[in-house]
Amino acid sequence: MKKKIAFVCVHNSCRSQIAEALGKHFLNDKFDFYSAGTMTKPQINQDAVRLIKSLYNIDMEKTQYSKTFDKIPNPDIAISMGCDVGCPFIGREFDQNWGLKDPTGSDDNTFIEIIKEIETRVKALKEQY
Repeated sequence: MKKKIAFVCVHNSCRSQIAEALGKHFLNDKFDFYSAGTMTKPQINQDAVRLIKSLYNIDMEKTQYSKTFDKIPNPDIAISMGCDVGCPFIGREFDQNWGLKDPTGSDDNTFIEIIKEIETRVKALKEQY
């Protein structure tokens, strides 16, 4: 049985969505990936959608949407994407806090740096768990 990994940030619209997409893309055979937040946005960050499609040919809007933590299965591993104002409470401690800056509103180069950092950390999960 595959372990369930949840990526969590407040709005579940950017970093956590990127991590879910890249997790499914690179390690779908090893883990089940989810993303969630304590609040939602009407849509996934459109810069993230555009860049993930351009870099990996993944259409996040096909299978992903902004959702709250109570709408996903109970995870075996919970990873905070980084909380600038304090991490949301999800009913348990986070296994990891990646401490990533939210690229929302940034230029493409900044966005791509964050995406590549998420890719590196997602791939590392294979050795960690």
